This record gives sequence, C-alpha cells and structure tokens, in this order.
Amino acid sequence: MNLVVFNFHDVVLWMTAMQCLLFAGLLLATNTSKNISMYFLAAFLVAHALIPLHEMILWGAEFKLRVRNNWPEVYFIGAAAYYVDGALLLMCIKSLVFRDFKFRKTDLLHLLPLAAFIVFMSIAFYSHSYAERLHLINSETFVYGAGYTFMEFFSKVVRFGYCFLCLQLVFKYKHLLKSTHSNVEKVDITWISTLVVGFMIVMGLEAILAFSKVIFLFKPYHMDFFQKMGLTCYYSLFLLVNLLVFTGIRYFSSFEPVKEEPEKPKDGAKKKISDHLLNPDLAREIDEAMRGTKSYMEPDITLEHLAEELSITARDLSMIINRHFGVNFYEFVNRYRIEEAKAMLASPEHSDTTITDIYLAVGFNSKSVFNTFFKKLVGTTPSQYRKEPA
Repeated sequence: MNLVVFNFHDVVLWMTAMQCLLFAGLLLATNTSKNISMYFLAAFLVAHALIPLHEMILWGAEFKLRVRNNWPEVYFIGAAAYYVDGALLLMCIKSLVFRDFKFRKTDLLHLLPLAAFIVFMSIAFYSHSYAERLHLINSETFVYGAGYTFMEFFSKVVRFGYCFLCLQLVFKYKHLLKSTHSNVEKVDITWISTLVVGFMIVMGLEAILAFSKVIFLFKPYHMDFFQKMGLTCYYSLFLLVNLLVFTGIRYFSSFEPVKEEPEKPKDGAKKKISDHLLNPDLAREIDEAMRGTKSYMEPDITLEHLAEELSITARDLSMIINRHFGVNFYEFVNRYRIEEAKAMLASPEHSDTTITDIYLAVGFNSKSVFNTFFKKLVGTTPSQYRKEPA
C-alpha cells in the first residue's frame, strides 16, 4: 500500500526548513570576523526553520497525523518562532547598519510577545492532563478555538510591526549616511530595502489571513481564497529566505555602517564648542580650511576623516555644518565640489577636459548625482554652463 506522507506544498515547507538550518550553520561556521549581524541572521534562519515545520505539524495532510500519534509533545513548540523572528530581523539589521550597536537590557523587552505566548499556552493548553491535551490536538478544537486564533493574529500583527520598524531603520540609516559620508551612492541599500519590503508584504498577508480566522469564529464563510493566500505566503517566504541568505553572504561583510549615537567629545583632546550657540569664527576656519586643503576632492572623505584634519570632534563638526551652513555633511562637501567644477568648466586650461574627467577630479563618483547637484545649485547643466560666455 502506497502512503503519501508529503504533498507538494509540504515539500516546499521541508525545503524551506532544511535550507534555513543549512544556511544558519554555514553562516556560523564562516563568521570568522565575529560579525554580530551574522549571528542574528543565523538565529533568524533557525526561527524560520521552525515555522514551516510547525505549519506542517498543524496542517500537513498525513504528517500531522504521524506527529499526533508519535510526538504530540512537540505539537506547538515551533509556534514560538512566530513571536521572535521579527525581533531577530530587527536586531540583525540594527547591528548591520550601526557599528556602535550593543545589546542592551532594554532589548530583552522584545521577548515580551514570546512570554505572552508561553503564559497563554501554559494556562490554556499545558494545564490540562495528557489525555485532555491529546483530545484537544486530535479534535483540532484548540487550534480553531478563540484563544489560539487570537494569539495567532497577535503574533502576525507583531511580526508585521517589526517589519515596519525595520523599514524605518533603513530610512534612518540612509539619513545618517548623508550626515557622515560625501558619496552615499557607493552604499547600495536597495537590496536590504527590497528584502524588508518583501517580508513586510508577506507578513502583512499572513496578518490578513490570521484576521480572517478571527472573523471566521463569528461568521463562517468560504476559505478557499485564504488557503491560496496562505500557500502564496509559503512560496514567497521560500524565495525571500533564499534571497536573504544570498545577500547576507554577499553584502553583510562589506556593508558601510554608521554610528547610531553621537560622538562624545574627549576633554582636552580637541576643540569643543557650545551645544547651544553658533560659532561663526569656527565656521569661518572650517570654510577656509576646506578651500585651502581642498579635502572635498577626496572621493570617499567622511565626517570623521575631515574632523581629524580640522582637529575637531566629529560631533562638533556635524553640529557646525548643520547649524551654520544649514545642510548635512553630504550636501556640505558636494557644494564645494560644485564650486570647484564651475571653476574648471570656466577655465581655458580645462577647455579640453571632459565633463566626466571634471566630476571625477572634484570628487564625485556618479554622473547623475553631479548633474543633479549642479543643476540644483547653478541652475543649468554642466554642458550649458561651459557654453555660457564668461
């Protein structure tokens, strides 16, 4: 007699679980630099190995029966992953983008959803006798009951919320990058934005599916559409996990992190200015130094590098740039580059120099960024400016 234990959907879930475990082990084995974001990524993958296993235990056609008969004690263990994977993704991205990341005691608050699930299961399920628990599992009255359905919806909303926080974190990183780097184009955040949005969409669909189960408690209706939505989530997560691992291996080690916390000045080591007053003299010194040394022509100059040259803390330099010049570091440096480019375009000495050579010489790495800045500050394109009479 031939017995089908797994259907095609179960195979996809098995592949997702096995890949997650394999990649988690691979990341841990190859993380020789002790990159903390890799550890969080590995933990996230372990959680995502438990989730498809849990789904098969609950809904697999034949597999769920085998688990009920042979290992009923593991029936709901995998569900705990739903309450931690969002937090692990947030910690992974946070430790990736901030080089001063430290795990704080307050981060333990991310375990509150898991604690809520444990308390619920302890009261609603594990407080019963073994025979009663078997009956709740086999009759499926527990998983379709109001308590478990509401907890499932709660977990999906929490996960979606964490994806939203991850997206906010990416935008914050992009903003901070412009406060410390003069060429942000070389830092590609498209991949991480795409991943976060992808997980956000899938977890949003799962939240809608969980909400439909809540509605189903009060008003039964046809569930075919939502079953198809659930299968779509399975396949989408399979693709996203593969994409996450691929990008993690490719980009994590070369990612350009920034400081989350502002630098604290060291007494006596460098010049210090008031946090509440503008300092026109120091601003003038900075302007003269920029024009004299032409540090802005270094393509990859950063706030910290320039602060070292000017013997001032990066924190104070950033404040002067923001308050006196009214721009961030990215715009501050590129304004000097545009002035230099204008001089070269108008100079007979550089009449044969191509515009590409000019924007590279003044420190730009991207033609589109150069043209955008030039048009914004000058009002014309570089080509038009060169043709204008002196």
